[in-house]
Parts: sequence; C-alpha cells; structure tokens
Amino acid sequence: MLSRHSTANDTSQGFLLEALQIRKTFGQTEVLKGVDLQVRPGELVFLIGPSGSGKSTLLRCCNRLEEPTGGTLRLDGVDLLANTTDINQMRRKIGMVFQGFNLYPHLTAMGNVTLALRKVMKMTKAEAEARAMENLGLVGMAEKANSFPSQLSGGQQQRVGIARSLALEPMLILMDEPTSALDPELVDSVLEVIKSLRNRGMTMVIASHEMNFARSAADRVVFLENGLVVESGTAEQIFTNARHERTRQFLRQVRH
Repeated sequence: MLSRHSTANDTSQGFLLEALQIRKTFGQTEVLKGVDLQVRPGELVFLIGPSGSGKSTLLRCCNRLEEPTGGTLRLDGVDLLANTTDINQMRRKIGMVFQGFNLYPHLTAMGNVTLALRKVMKMTKAEAEARAMENLGLVGMAEKANSFPSQLSGGQQQRVGIARSLALEPMLILMDEPTSALDPELVDSVLEVIKSLRNRGMTMVIASHEMNFARSAADRVVFLENGLVVESGTAEQIFTNARHERTRQFLRQVRH
C-alpha cells in the first residue's frame, strides 16, 4: 500500500478525487447546492456537520450510488460522469463502508469478503480466500473468518465490512458514519482500524460525528450545512481557530 501522501496516483493538479460544484436534487429538495471536495492521495478527510447537511449524499454521489444532478466528478483524472466511462470498473477503485454494515447474513466473514473477489475480480477460490485472509488479518478479524454476521458484534461486523472494501484494493475508501450504529464500547476498535489504514497511506473520506478522532487523525476537515461547504481546513484550523461562527457554534454543541 502507498506510504502517507504518496504521489503515485496524482493527477496534474495533485488530486486523486475531484468533486466540483456537485449538486443533487430529490424532487423539489436541493440537498447539495454546489459542493467542492478535492482529496489528495494519502489524505484522510473528515466531513462533519449536522444531520441533513448532505454528508451522506455527497459520499454516495462520489461513487455514483446517487447520480449527481450537476457538477464534475473525477477519480485519478477519469471523468466519472462521462458516458464513455465504465462506472462499474471505476467503482472497483472506490471502496464504500456503510453505517449499517451491509453484510450478507447467510455468508461467513470469509464469504462476505470473497464474494466480490470471485464474482467481480474473477479470482479462483484459493486466490480469493488468500486475499480475504490477508485483509481480515489487517482489521484483526482473521480468527473470525468462519463466523457468520449473527455471531459477531457490531464492531466486528464493521471491521469485516472494511476488510471487504480493502480486498478490492481500491484507490479511495468512502465511509458513511462507520461507527454510528455501534455501542460506545465498540467504537474504538473500528477507529483503531481506520487509524491503521491512515498510517498505511489509504486515501479516505469519512462522514462522522467522532469529533475527537477527527481532531487527532484527520488531515483536513470539511464542515457542511444545508448542502454547502461552510468551511474547510486542517483539523487544527477547524477545531482551534474556525473562521466561521456557524462552525464554532456546531463544534460547541457536539462537544460534551
């Protein structure tokens, strides 16, 4: 895996992901009103903001689980909105971790990780299982490879979900509130996995309410409200010297 802030996949502008002036409308409701999000290789970017601010919709637009109503979207220089782009091929380069785990209940941890490897990557059973064990090991779940989701805690299920994304060797991982469905005592185990991925150079964009973790781990923090970016900066800038009063107000409210 790439080292921190490697430039192996840099485009000419230095960004791996470019989401520019992204708009998304559901019926009469404009959820995203022209959001810019640019992510360099190796960066960990946190999206923060109140519920309904557009964080989850922005993440889903970035891999076209939701179709943007307008804007520009590029990954590693490839236009993800172009008719000529094979979006299924590009999605393999974008891992997605959901707050609800989204594991198949009838498959073991191993089965959940190997499914896409065999169906999408066309790996043999042996190749897929070797890749799965490697990635289950990375998230501390190798010993639970033969366990079904019902036999795992929420934190363990989420770590399997992360291993499933990692196994496809994506350029970028998007995480939508990866700890929000977990009991408080299980949160730290998932955050430790995210921190280890950060240290290995994985490029990640995470929507989360884990403010202490964002402050300690994020390279950049983007504060959204009402479908717009209010403020963006380093974790130090946002948490200690935010320019906008609305950002400061939000942070006061979420701190305990």
